[in-house]
Amino acid sequence: MSAEFLYTIEVILNGLMAGVLYALVALGFVLIFKASGIFNYAQGVMALFAALTLVGLQEGRVPFAHLINATFGTHVHNFAWTLPALAAIALTVVVMVLFAICVEKLILKHLVNQEPIILFMATIGLAYFMEGFGDLMWGSDVKKLNVGIPQGGSFWFEDLTIGWAAEGEKFYGMYIDILDVWAAVIALVLVLVLTIFSQYTKSGRALRAVADDHQAALSVGISLRMIWVLVWSISGFVALVAGMMWGAKSGVQFSLSLIALKALPVLMLGGFTSIPGAIVGGLIIGAGEKLFEFFVGPFIGGATENWFAYVLALLFLVFRPQGLFGEKIIERV
Repeated sequence: MSAEFLYTIEVILNGLMAGVLYALVALGFVLIFKASGIFNYAQGVMALFAALTLVGLQEGRVPFAHLINATFGTHVHNFAWTLPALAAIALTVVVMVLFAICVEKLILKHLVNQEPIILFMATIGLAYFMEGFGDLMWGSDVKKLNVGIPQGGSFWFEDLTIGWAAEGEKFYGMYIDILDVWAAVIALVLVLVLTIFSQYTKSGRALRAVADDHQAALSVGISLRMIWVLVWSISGFVALVAGMMWGAKSGVQFSLSLIALKALPVLMLGGFTSIPGAIVGGLIIGAGEKLFEFFVGPFIGGATENWFAYVLALLFLVFRPQGLFGEKIIERV
């Protein structure tokens, strides 16, 4: 095989791995939108806050240390203990469930039957509040996240593929990040668990009933408030997984909240109400932007990954606004 063909395969594989990370963020959007019709602008900040909390608990950091030290003149920064990764993850899940309960009690229950734009504006306010709250609680410095997931290049895969090129071709093997492989496996497991949960559990069926028809679900005794807490808790867990993967890859920093912007084209491609659509949309965006950069980027100055996904999403909005897996939009007048 030619070296150019093998490099193309490498670009596609790395693009698919990056697409899985986009899909993880998009999953949280889909879950909340499907159950409540709310486009949760705060999903990216939820991933950031979950990652900040995970690092803080794992390293034994004192919450609100800057505020405490400024108020009382102390110099307290860390507890005398640290937590193993699994214990810190479990406590972070508890924190995200408490966060979901607070969102329902303090925001959502006061906005029942409001226009979608009102709910959307509420999530924008929630996003900015959480970003400031996370800064106040854990500090704004860039934090290293290590939860035991292997990182770096897969040397055995490079050694395996280095001999695939034709004789005389300059090819040094395919580079695959082990962290991206783990992210793909975790995303697959997460989708399978969510599918099983929605199909075969009582709470999952109630969640699907609310997604199909709010009024009909209420008429048979399903608690809308309970469903909201449940779906925001699940989205918080998905945000934690996404925050773990992105934080381990590039550090826990406040730019992490901007990954939500890359999830928007994924939603437009896959559809706002489809879990499989979020995965497929992420894979298309990830592979597409890498291939476009590889083949077209050199002719137009590069940096196409910053805008390719949005142009592709714009084309879908023009020709198929409901996305690949979304329900067809029917407006009655």
